[in-house]
Amino acid sequence: MNGMTAIRLIVGLGNPGREYETTRHNVGFRWVDELARLQKLSFKNETKFHGLTARGQLHGHEVLLLKPQTFMNVSGRAVGALVQFYKIEPAEMLVVHDELDLPPGVARLKMGGGHGGHNGLKDIIAHLGSKDFWRLRVGIGHPGDRTEVTNYVLNDPLREERELIDEAMQQAQNIAHLVIEGKTEAAMLKLHSN
Repeated sequence: MNGMTAIRLIVGLGNPGREYETTRHNVGFRWVDELARLQKLSFKNETKFHGLTARGQLHGHEVLLLKPQTFMNVSGRAVGALVQFYKIEPAEMLVVHDELDLPPGVARLKMGGGHGGHNGLKDIIAHLGSKDFWRLRVGIGHPGDRTEVTNYVLNDPLREERELIDEAMQQAQNIAHLVIEGKTEAAMLKLHSN
């Protein structure tokens, strides 16, 4: 891996529907929405990909954005359909998701690894048959008790948590161009020193 594979697909994970919009589980959707807004791209519903997609030239590269409109735990259906259609390799894909193991205010970029109990990631790995894709992990903190996790991710963060999460998401927007260009080492260096 020379770290110079350009990103062709960015997937934001979340649950569709107004009632989930501001929940912790939907930071992936929010991040991709913000990227689209900054790049003046608009989403359209593509039923064959079970999701909302946007496409455009970002930093000299043709990039697809995807927000699966299945529920979180079947996100792989949308991702699988799209990567097959466009012949996208796992290493050319970035998945943006909420991360229980990181505190609010922290965002981390990583290649591969397990799913850490994240149902969206679990389903994507199952559909791709590979773990070797990039993840942008946006910290939401952990409720402290495993039995509380579902309730926790499906609720809104507290105000001070939201401010921290928004800050981390902004830091991640600042390195988006590096990730897209495949300069992932530079991106990690910058993001992880925050």
